[in-house]
Amino acid sequence: MTPLQAPTLQATTTSKIKRRILPFLVICYLFAYLDRTNVGIAALTMNKDLGLTPTMFAFGGGIFFVGYFLFEIPSNWFLERVGARLWIARIMITWGIIASLTAVIWSGTSFYWIRFLLGVGEAGFLPGIVLYLSRWFPAQERSLIMSTFFLGIPLSSVIGAPLSGALLSLNGVFGIAGWRWLFLLEGLPPMLLGAFCLFMLCDRPEEATWLKPAEREWIVGVLRAEDTAQRRRTPQAFLAAFGDGGVWAFAIAYVGINMGIYGITLWLPQIIKPLGFSNFVTSLLTTIPYLLTAIAMILWARNSDRMKERRWHVTIPCVVASAGLIASAHAGNPWLGFAAITVAAIGIIGLLSIFWSLPSAMLSGSAAACGIALINSVGNLGGFAGPYLIGYLREATNSFQVALSVLAIFPLIASAILFTVTRQRQVHVVVSAATPALAKPD
Repeated sequence: MTPLQAPTLQATTTSKIKRRILPFLVICYLFAYLDRTNVGIAALTMNKDLGLTPTMFAFGGGIFFVGYFLFEIPSNWFLERVGARLWIARIMITWGIIASLTAVIWSGTSFYWIRFLLGVGEAGFLPGIVLYLSRWFPAQERSLIMSTFFLGIPLSSVIGAPLSGALLSLNGVFGIAGWRWLFLLEGLPPMLLGAFCLFMLCDRPEEATWLKPAEREWIVGVLRAEDTAQRRRTPQAFLAAFGDGGVWAFAIAYVGINMGIYGITLWLPQIIKPLGFSNFVTSLLTTIPYLLTAIAMILWARNSDRMKERRWHVTIPCVVASAGLIASAHAGNPWLGFAAITVAAIGIIGLLSIFWSLPSAMLSGSAAACGIALINSVGNLGGFAGPYLIGYLREATNSFQVALSVLAIFPLIASAILFTVTRQRQVHVVVSAATPALAKPD
């Protein structure tokens, strides 16, 4: 291969891989996120029907993450052994079935159980995809690749919130409540997408018959060179991640991040509702923070790749999120509060793509599968704590002011941890000799 051919081959190969797998995975994650957060829209009518108090709703919304926590690492262990294609398909079909079954809950207790089982069913999806993408794209491209994948979060609200609001309007059709239609119909797409996984995905580039031989040879060579370099300096055994202090630091930081994310996403519709709008208009207004977040996420990841810097790009958004939460709590004017919480959402969700490009720099081989799952597993406990904390404080004080002020503390803690661990461990982007020097250590 001549020097002039290499950049062309890189461009054509990565472009073809992106077109093949990224749009599909974004759609999958869109429904994964929708099926865990549509309960916020459903709560506008469901809570009254089931007699759920704010604390009960918060507990049910958050217990999803307990199931997720318990089965995350076992799920990634199975993914390593049976392959991503089969296991991701299994995950999606399982969670789609359970999401639809939410339509038949009849009490607070049944709500808790179905949310717990939804977490069990979805466990392993995000870390499995993060691991999967790391085996298809060179390290210096992963921040932007991750930002594209994580578009599923804001898009799930940009598309899903109006959809959920419209489904609520089916209230009474065939004698069924609108929120039951919402859960029943929004659980169907993951089942179909899960079946389609079997035809759309393959486990590794070596198996990609849709790549030309030269393209397969290039991407396999690049990833193999990166893996060889990484294995010289990082643990490889599956359970080695449990003894890595950096992994635990990332996991604790992710708790703080998720407390902010899910504290906002689960309660945002009920924060907007007092402005005096109908359920459908409330659902439309809910899309605004996520639409702006989608734009900011891509621009921030591009800037990180352009500057070849990760540390500040992952810590500054945490501070922005904290400031937004505090401002929203003390704004006084509801519209200013809405603007402030939009800033908080941009900060806390916008950092995810860069955050998830970092753990693979600390681990390799099976240890990466365990480490990514461990970070996501422990971190998702924040998805339980954040909503529950807001629900408890809101019920105790009859307002969101104290709840949002307390919640603002945790992204700040995450920022301090991330800055410290990335500095101490010198976490950086790996660049192999097989790739053009598009990135270098921070």
